[in-house]
Amino acid sequence: MKPLERQRALTQGTSGRIVELLRRNPLTTDAIGNAVGLTRTAVRAQLAALLRDGIVEERGLQRGPSKPARIYGISAEAELQLSRVYVPLLTQLLHVLADRIPRAEFDAIMREVGRGLMIDHPIPRGSLRQRVLAASALLNDLGGTTEVDEEERHFVILGHGCPLAAATAQYPEACNALESLLSEFVGQRVRKCCEQYQRQRCCFKVANGAARAVR
Repeated sequence: MKPLERQRALTQGTSGRIVELLRRNPLTTDAIGNAVGLTRTAVRAQLAALLRDGIVEERGLQRGPSKPARIYGISAEAELQLSRVYVPLLTQLLHVLADRIPRAEFDAIMREVGRGLMIDHPIPRGSLRQRVLAASALLNDLGGTTEVDEEERHFVILGHGCPLAAATAQYPEACNALESLLSEFVGQRVRKCCEQYQRQRCCFKVANGAARAVR
């Protein structure tokens, strides 16, 4: 699910009403139906989509008059998407770090953070072009909107915005975390070429010289 579609599912329409209910308490299908005025079949259809997209999760069983009923709750990932505290908290953390440590050390920390993000993302296989396309998809999964252009000597991952705009406007070193992440992910040096004028846009270049496929 794309970020905008996920946000709509979390906050709008019938699915948004179900999500809001489950943020308060885990509920069964019947309890959800009674609260939102839907049939059991309609609730199951909504839950199937929310389960598929990782927004809702099963929380066990509740005893019933004939057979146990499944209990559903909001997932930790969905709670993260709905929270408004992460961006200001992390931006303030960057502010404190930048004030207390030398700039070079701050930059090194951000690059280490980027490399550490690889833990949750397996390295893609295939040609350099395939790996760059996978890197673009990774940025999109992280909230960006990117596409890949192929120049004579470079692949360019060009963004139509910046998923770290709240931080990079004041601390461009934050972008180095993404540069390090993409370098590890692609298996080749990635260099940032971000635009930071009227509107911040991500840009990363990968030399397409004598790169070998990763098997």
